[in-house]
Amino acid sequence: MNTKFNHDSALELLREYNKEPFHILHGLTVGACMKWFAGELGYGDDQDFWEICGILHDIDFEMYPEEHCKKAVELLEKAGAEPEVIHAVCSHGYGECSDVKPEHEMEKVLFACDELTGLIGAAVKMRPSRSVMDLEVKSLKKKFKDKRFAAGCSREIITKGAEQLGWSLEELMEKTILAMRSCEENINCELDNLGL
Repeated sequence: MNTKFNHDSALELLREYNKEPFHILHGLTVGACMKWFAGELGYGDDQDFWEICGILHDIDFEMYPEEHCKKAVELLEKAGAEPEVIHAVCSHGYGECSDVKPEHEMEKVLFACDELTGLIGAAVKMRPSRSVMDLEVKSLKKKFKDKRFAAGCSREIITKGAEQLGWSLEELMEKTILAMRSCEENINCELDNLGL
């Protein structure tokens, strides 16, 4: 799968509609995780495409939260994004704010890891290290079961995401932690370079 975007141009487009450092961090994190998953699942040739879809998945969320996954179509079309990118971006909100169903394995991964990276990010902030490097699945499962912790992260979506992939919840957690470990240092450097 091909796209006209690369990492830098996708980030530039994300930043056109998102100013909050958290939203930039989230886009970069999901993008890097998607790239890791592509390599892990045998889609090495499509790693850049997977990353772009991850970076851009919440393009409309900050400015148009009530139209999330709907306004994205207009913004991405205006930027010349390919139909495959638009479909992937819209599919991550399936059942919540979009009726576009995740079909390709990449879209199912995006659906599953989007919400989970948020939960992991919240768990990491509570750790003395403030790093995902020493976060274990056992600890994450405890946070997952505590409905008051990071209450905005839908456990239902995370569970549904694992089911769509045919993975156990534990497998999804383990893989997503590994994906986030693989990119933590690079993302921190990139945020520093952006002054965020």
